[in-house]
Amino acid sequence: MALKYYCRHCGVQMGKIDDISVDMERLGLHKLTNEERMEMVSYDLTGDVHIKSICEDCHESLERNPAFYQNDYLIH
Repeated sequence: MALKYYCRHCGVQMGKIDDISVDMERLGLHKLTNEERMEMVSYDLTGDVHIKSICEDCHESLERNPAFYQNDYLIH
């Protein structure tokens, strides 16, 4: 079982933690609302946890161009 972080805007894998023995509270996931958790956290068939976040490139693009928030996917 692994914890994988992906950018919600471009889909790039930003990081991975193998053999997670860290509970979700230490990761801060308990602070998410149910709606945020449903949107940001998913599980695959192998038991891996996928977390949607934002990569540095997309963050910079969105700061420079707030209109990009209207797009579901960013290419950079």
